[in-house]
Amino acid sequence: MCSYSADSYGAYMKMAHYPAAKHAKGEMRKIFDWDTNRYWGEIPEAPETYNVLGNINEYQVSIAETTFGGREEMADSTGIMDYGSLIYVALQRSKTAREAINVMTTLAETYGYNSEGETFTICDPNEAWIMEMMGQGAGSKKVVWVAVRIPDDAVCAHANQSRIRTFDQKDKQNVMFSKECITYARKMGWFSGKDADFSFRDAYAAPDFGGRRYCDARVWALFNYWTDMTPYVDYAAGIKPLEQCEEMPLWIIPSRKVSVRDVQNCMRDHYEGTPFALDDDMGEGIWQMPYRPTPLSFSVDGKKYFNERPVSTQQSAFTFVSQLRAWLPRQIGGIIWFGNDDANMIAFVPVYCGNKMPPACFNDPKADDITFSEGSAFWVCNWVSNMVYPRYSQMFPTLKEVRDRLENQYAERQASVEEEAMKRYSNSEAEAVDYLTNYSNSLGEQMLGTWKELAYRLIVKFNDMAEKPEKDGKFERSKYGLGATVKRPGYPERTAKRLSTSTGNKFEVPAQ
Repeated sequence: MCSYSADSYGAYMKMAHYPAAKHAKGEMRKIFDWDTNRYWGEIPEAPETYNVLGNINEYQVSIAETTFGGREEMADSTGIMDYGSLIYVALQRSKTAREAINVMTTLAETYGYNSEGETFTICDPNEAWIMEMMGQGAGSKKVVWVAVRIPDDAVCAHANQSRIRTFDQKDKQNVMFSKECITYARKMGWFSGKDADFSFRDAYAAPDFGGRRYCDARVWALFNYWTDMTPYVDYAAGIKPLEQCEEMPLWIIPSRKVSVRDVQNCMRDHYEGTPFALDDDMGEGIWQMPYRPTPLSFSVDGKKYFNERPVSTQQSAFTFVSQLRAWLPRQIGGIIWFGNDDANMIAFVPVYCGNKMPPACFNDPKADDITFSEGSAFWVCNWVSNMVYPRYSQMFPTLKEVRDRLENQYAERQASVEEEAMKRYSNSEAEAVDYLTNYSNSLGEQMLGTWKELAYRLIVKFNDMAEKPEKDGKFERSKYGLGATVKRPGYPERTAKRLSTSTGNKFEVPAQ
């Protein structure tokens, strides 16, 4: 399994689709920056490219990323390949994770890599890898990189901070790295020890306070689902000097079996029940919102302060969990569970990797980052979530009920749908692909319709900060045919106590 949240302020993102194709010799592929849409240049097309839906291809290769930045002078401003283009070109050209690593590193070393430091998750049905990459400066057309295979019984995570420290340079089966990975750091004066002691992170992207508290704390939270992470609280908090903290491991061995639903729920985390929980300050507002406005830091009277940065965050353009299964035909085994918004606010829809097209709601041609469309899952889901955010404890339970109901339906149907797909596959691959394409597309339209109904329901039910009573899923009416008398819940108890404490007797009703 591979998970990812595409977090970028103001970004509008569709489910990418690159159909399988054959290309004539001499045909070129234009490279546009994934973040900015800037045109970088052209590279030769591969003779054959594979079907790609979102961040999975028809061979069940799935790739995700987080940007860690690192030393700014290492970015190659003259390079053609940005990190997003590396992902989608590699998905079009790779049948395995190892092949994807080779494609990505070869492209970067041939045409130059213009992004900052990047961590990639690269998976197929049999292997999962973490790879970190940086350039070697403007005009270099070179990169330094290291890739480490994650053990089959482990969970790994990264969140905008370099994670690979030392690595077994003799383990050719499970570790790959560039020829200049260590020598470049020596040349630049960033490392002078023994090769065996070389740490990629410490040489190229050592963590500061933000790298620990904003970034690695999210890794801490995800690992904390599966094992006790108490020994690493000081590291994640970012307050104590690094040398006084116990460093987090690159991966952990979970205490129980991990399911797709587990990973989906991990992507919804707000540090609940941990030392970093967002439920004990006025930033939560009246209705206990586990989100904070951006940017992450702010200043008051010359002092700098920060907001927690949880896994689930409002600026997610899309979120996915890919499921890769070697024991099934590839068109049936690979699924990208996808949603166009913050993971906490969407129902993950299953899209099979061999499908001919994505659900229409995930690729609406009428919409973009400044154009709303009711046919776009991005905009309809954001419409709903942005109603819920500021009145979270009041409105979120209604959203959660709808979200969980849909996801439970999808999970309950999965076995029977795949059983039917296998029957059709025995006749022909094309018949199975058509069946699964129609199935995923119908779920996309169902989800979009349900979310529109949810938007209408929320504005009616919670209008003017009151609440209209319901019974059996329908709004109640009075005996005279009007809407039943609204409930006026007022402040949540915790908010009322905080308000009374902070204002003293200013709002206390005098004794009569």
